Order: sequence, then structure tokens, then C-alpha cells
Amino acid sequence: MNEPMTPPAAPPAPLATPDEQRLLAACLAGDPAGWHEFIGRFGGLFVHVAERTAVQRRTPLAPADRDDLVAEIFLTCVRNDAALLRGFAGRASLPTYLTVIARRVVARALVRRLESGHVTGLPATIDSAATPRDDLARAVDREHVEALLQRLDTDEAKLVRLHHLEGRSYGEISRLTGMPLGSIGPALSRAKAKMRA
Repeated sequence: MNEPMTPPAAPPAPLATPDEQRLLAACLAGDPAGWHEFIGRFGGLFVHVAERTAVQRRTPLAPADRDDLVAEIFLTCVRNDAALLRGFAGRASLPTYLTVIARRVVARALVRRLESGHVTGLPATIDSAATPRDDLARAVDREHVEALLQRLDTDEAKLVRLHHLEGRSYGEISRLTGMPLGSIGPALSRAKAKMRA
């Protein structure tokens, strides 16, 4: 006797908003207004990532170095006919995806510059912890985190992305999500417990 076939589970809804998809489509179509909006929208994020990554790696950044790193992030986004942007599948929000790209670019650039001694205002010695192998391990860890986020429901995943990947404070998360400040910590703990399980 033939069992009725169960319909396949629906794929998870993309986390990119229609506005993000519109902006990305405009950029990939070569629309100058789209690129202008992209730079205006994500320039501040790239500055934040460059500064935060430098602090995490205990590497002081002169303003000129920071600006160079931000330019390098933008160049990476447009290199090879914007291959990285074309590879955006919408499984995370566009800011989260760009944050991961920006962190990789900055970490690799800081290692290269420290090794060559071409960063203004930086110490001549290389931090032994800041190695390309370490960068690779961190990139793999971030990809692993993205895979683990698939186990969470949409709200939990958004919360973890905002706090752990984008480095948002509880106050910022509360403003962005409308979530009461006192419930953010417990919700993050529950989400992390799910990811560990």
C-alpha cells in the first residue's frame, strides 16, 4: 500500500530584507545610484569593523590606516565583477554578511601590514598571536557560527547576529528590536545553549 508522500519542508525564508535585495540588485546591475547608496549605508559599518577588529587584535590604527582598510573592504566587494556580492545567498542579513567579509579583509590586511612594517603608528614587532593561521581559524569559526545559527528560530538568530557578529550593545539591540533590555541577556543565553546542544 502506497503511503501518501509528505511535501518537502519549505526552505527557511531568506533573512535579507526586500530593501537589501533591491540595493544589491541595483549594485550588481552597475547602477551608480545603487553604489552611492551602498557606500553611504555600509561605510560606517566598515569603519566600525576596522576599528573593532584592530582593538580586538591589540593593534592601534592611525586614521589613514583605518581609511585604507575601509577602502580595501570596498575594493574586495567589487573585485572580480563583485563576485562576493553575487555570492550573497540571503541566509543572513546583508549587514551580517558584509561584517564577516569586512572582518576577514581587515584581519588579513593587518597581518600583512604588520609583517611588512607598512602601517603608520603600529609597533615594529608582530604580535605572535596575529598570524595568517589564526585568521583562517577565526574565519572557519565564523562560518561554523553561521551554520549553528540555522538551528535557531529567526528572532533568536537575529539576536545572536546583532550581539556576537555585529558587536551591538544590549541598548542598541533593544532599540533595533523593541525587546526589553532585561530580556536580552537571558534570550542570548537560551540561544547559545541551543547552539551548544
